[in-house]
Amino acid sequence: MIIQSQADVTPKVLSELQRAENPRFKHIIEALVRHLHAFAREVKLTEEEFQQACAYVNAIGKASNETHNEAVLMAGSLGLSALVCLLNNGNNGQTETTANLLGPFWRPESPPTANGASIIRSPTPGDPLFAKGWVKDPDGKPIAGAEVDVWQSSTEGFYENQDPGQADMNLRGKFTTDANGEFSFRSILPAGYPIPVNGPVGDMLRVLKRHNMRPAHLHFLIVKDGFKTHISQVYVSGDPNLETDVQFGVTKALIGNYVRHESEKAPAADVAGPWYSFEQTFNIERGVSKLPRAPISAKAEGQRPVLEVLTP
Repeated sequence: MIIQSQADVTPKVLSELQRAENPRFKHIIEALVRHLHAFAREVKLTEEEFQQACAYVNAIGKASNETHNEAVLMAGSLGLSALVCLLNNGNNGQTETTANLLGPFWRPESPPTANGASIIRSPTPGDPLFAKGWVKDPDGKPIAGAEVDVWQSSTEGFYENQDPGQADMNLRGKFTTDANGEFSFRSILPAGYPIPVNGPVGDMLRVLKRHNMRPAHLHFLIVKDGFKTHISQVYVSGDPNLETDVQFGVTKALIGNYVRHESEKAPAADVAGPWYSFEQTFNIERGVSKLPRAPISAKAEGQRPVLEVLTP
C-alpha cells in the first residue's frame, strides 16, 4: 500500500506487523499502534508537540542510571504501575488483594535476618516499631518456609541505596516464616517522603500542580515455591497523603494496623517511651515463583541528594 492520506497510515503499519512469530508480542504491538495512532488523532497532535514528546522520552532515559530509575517513577506517577499490579493480582483484578507496587528501591541481595531481629543497621532516628506478619494461602492456611523480604525508607526520606550516609542494607532484611506462617522484626515507624523531582517526572508534576509525596509505608516481597511472588506495601493509617499518593499505590486492603503504645511495656528492654506495633496478614496466590528485575543496581555515592517537596 502506497500511503495517500493520514487514513492509510494505521492499516499500513498494522499490515507490516503480521510477520511477527510471537503471538503475544504481535497482539501487544498491534494494540500499541492502534492506541498511539488513535491518541494522535484525538488530540490532533502537532509536529512541535510530537518533537517535544520525543525529547521528553529521551530525557527519561538520560535521567535513569544504575542508581536511579526515572521510568519507574514516571509509570507510578501516571498510575500505570498500580493498574498493572491490580490487573495481575487478586484473581486477575476480580478480588481485593494485598499485592502492591515494587517501587524503585528494592535490592534482591538483602541479608537473611532472624525472626524478631532488628533491620536497623546504622543510627537511624524514629519511633521504635515491633512488627509481626503472617503469610497464608488462598484458603487461609499458614505457609511455612516463605521468604519475606522487608525494606523501608529512613524518617529523613531516603532508602539506603539513595543515601551514601546510611550503612549498606540499613532498614532491610529477609525473614523466613515459621510453622504458623509468622515472621517478625524490629524497625522504626516509617515516614512519608517525597519522590525525586530533579528530572522529567518532576517537570510533569510541576505543570500538573501535583505534590510529590508518598505516604509512610513498609515494603514486603514474599517468595515461596508453588506461589506467585507477592509484592506489597502497607501504609500508615492517618498519613496525610493517603488520598493523594503521588504513585497511586494506596488501596483499602493495605492501610495497615500500626498501633501507638504510650504506657505499655515494650517488647525490648532498651525502649523507654512510646513505641508502635504492627500486624499484617498476606494471602498469596498459587502460581509461579519468580523474582522481579531490580529497578536499580547500585548504591548512590558522594553527597546525600537534596529532597524537594512540591506543593500543589
